[in-house]
Amino acid sequence: MINGKRIAVVMPAYNAERTLEQTVRGLPDVVDIRILVDDSSNDRTAALSKELGVTTFVHDANYGYGRNQQTCYREALAAGADIVVMVHPDYQYTPALVAALAGMVASGIYDMALASRILGAGALQGGMPLYKYIANRLLTAFQNLFLGIKLSEYHTGFRAFSRKLLETLPLLENSDDFVFDNQMIAQAAMFGFPIGEISCPTKYFKEASSINFRRSVKYGLGVLATTLTFFAHKRGWIHASIFKPTGRTVEVQHDTDYYSEHAPRR
Repeated sequence: MINGKRIAVVMPAYNAERTLEQTVRGLPDVVDIRILVDDSSNDRTAALSKELGVTTFVHDANYGYGRNQQTCYREALAAGADIVVMVHPDYQYTPALVAALAGMVASGIYDMALASRILGAGALQGGMPLYKYIANRLLTAFQNLFLGIKLSEYHTGFRAFSRKLLETLPLLENSDDFVFDNQMIAQAAMFGFPIGEISCPTKYFKEASSINFRRSVKYGLGVLATTLTFFAHKRGWIHASIFKPTGRTVEVQHDTDYYSEHAPRR
């Protein structure tokens, strides 16, 4: 706990067997709840997660990164988490910063905290491909302009959320693909949730997951579409379900037909 708040770490996983143990072992003692959702991996991710004592859920098919997060947040809220930190189990982000991220939310000042790879000077040194770095900077500048907030990076996968934010945002309206991350930030901005950042090193290496150039382009186009939809919705030109208070939240629909639990019993 931090400031009396229960901390949950959720790990959206797909074929993460090689790096999962290193990630789990690196989690700090402040973590009260550890949850992994396996998006129908082809390796021993789920089995290893159970061996490590992590509460594990397995999708019956590969539904995508966004749908995986929906399950993560639903189960973390059901487990009684006050603060939820998403950690990728591929060890690209250091789990040692979980307490720092959670602490920003536990302070009551922020409802979302992001671990930025751009603050500082470590992104390229950590192995981020140059084309991804340039695209990151251009897309971030574009979104800062149209969303009316100022962040150093919108594209990190290491983040923390308050329970209130997760219960409020219409996350079930979002994409099942990688642009889900970006849609969450845009939704937080639309709903007026304060967002903070800390600096985080990054590591690109063989075992770390990373989307290829084609999917990176698809993601970039999704970011542009999300940003323009935000802008049009805020001005009343359109009514987008992902930005409406009446949109479906993770609390509305507790449908577990497409996944099963493999949790260690204590």
